[in-house]
Order: sequence, then structure tokens, then C-alpha cells
Amino acid sequence: MTKPFKFKQFTVQQNRCAMKIGTDGVLLGAWASVAHHPFNVLDIGAGTGILSLMIAQRSDANQIEAIEIDDDAFEQCAENFENSPWNDRLFCFHASLLEYIEAVDEKFDLIICNPPFYSEDYKTKDTSRNLARFSDAMPLEHIVFAVINFLSDKGKFSIIIPYKEEETVIEEVSLIDLFPNRILRVRGHKNSEIKRSLIEFSYTESTVQISELIIETERHNYTEDYMNLTKDFYLKM
Repeated sequence: MTKPFKFKQFTVQQNRCAMKIGTDGVLLGAWASVAHHPFNVLDIGAGTGILSLMIAQRSDANQIEAIEIDDDAFEQCAENFENSPWNDRLFCFHASLLEYIEAVDEKFDLIICNPPFYSEDYKTKDTSRNLARFSDAMPLEHIVFAVINFLSDKGKFSIIIPYKEEETVIEEVSLIDLFPNRILRVRGHKNSEIKRSLIEFSYTESTVQISELIIETERHNYTEDYMNLTKDFYLKM
């Protein structure tokens, strides 16, 4: 039985979700900019709902909508929303991304996505874990198509991806006239390779602010930068 994950202001049940709470989701939820005071937010591929819950804690967004295709994950996400302090602002939709695009005609000031990563040589026998982990379940083209449809003029789109995909994603997203404004590259510790890229896009072209984050100095000893980014959430920070 997977234990609930307790944060400072909310708890996330995750026993029915293929992808459990991980560093990637928490990083993106803490890093994505809300300084432009988004009125509404779209979370693509919500899983447990962690990203939406973090944005609800960090912002005054009036409406935060999450899309989740997996039956169990959808039910758990809806339950996590219902049991949170912000349940009047959080909504989870049981749909594929393309179904949602067809059904909804709205613009969002912030779109966030912790998409499935793919690995050419690794699949498990667990279908829902594969669905949550691999990009054939949610190709980048579909995400970009959603962003074209849903991002408002002043909106920001933030995504976390494997570092090796950074150039490909920037190139793909540039096709819809979005520019990278901020990039955060993440290493596990100072001697490890860069593992993840967090990228924020908008319709405004500006000098890209590139920074780097190291998570640990040694096992379970976190860097000051990482603690500063996540201290509003993690109980022990």
C-alpha cells in the first residue's frame, strides 16, 4: 500500500496512480511562474493532481483545470482536489487531451505539463504505468496542439522534460511562435549529468534566463537552492 504524501498545506493520496509523487512534479509546481497572476490554469496529464495543488497554494488563480485520461488516476486526482483547502478552484476532467481540445473553448493564462517521458528500450508489464511514463500516450505534438488552442496572449507554458529533449522541444514549440523565456537545468548532485530541463515559454521574445539547480550535496542532504525552491511544500524543509 502506497502511503499518502503529506505536504505542508495538503495531502496527496497516490495508491491508485501509476506515477507516484516525484521530484519532477514538485520542481515544476514550485518553479512555474505565477507572477503574472494567472486567472485560470490548465494542467495537462494531472496524475495525482500534485501540480494543480501546488499552483493553487501559490496563486490566486480562480480556476485550475486538470486533464487525466487514466480511470484510477482521474478518480484519485478528483479526490485529492476535493480534500484540499482549494476544492472550490480545482476541477479534474476525465478525458484524453484531444477529447478535451474538442470539448473546451477557453484560454488559459498558465499551462503546466509534466509529460510522460519515453524510453525506447524499456516498458513494464503495467499498462497504466506505461501510459503515465511513455510519450506515445501523450505525444509532444498533442501537447503543442493543446497549447496553440488554449494559451492566452499573456499566458505562460511551463514544462519539465529530460535534458536531452531540450532542443527538440524548443524547436517544436517555436513552430507555434512561442519563445523560451526561462530555463532551469537540474542535476542530482554537482558531479552528475544534467538530467532535467524546466522551460517556460510565452509569446514574448526576450533574453532567455538560464540557470542550474543541484538537488543534493550528498544522499538526502539537500542544497540550499533546492530547499529554498521547495520549502513551502515539503514538511522537512
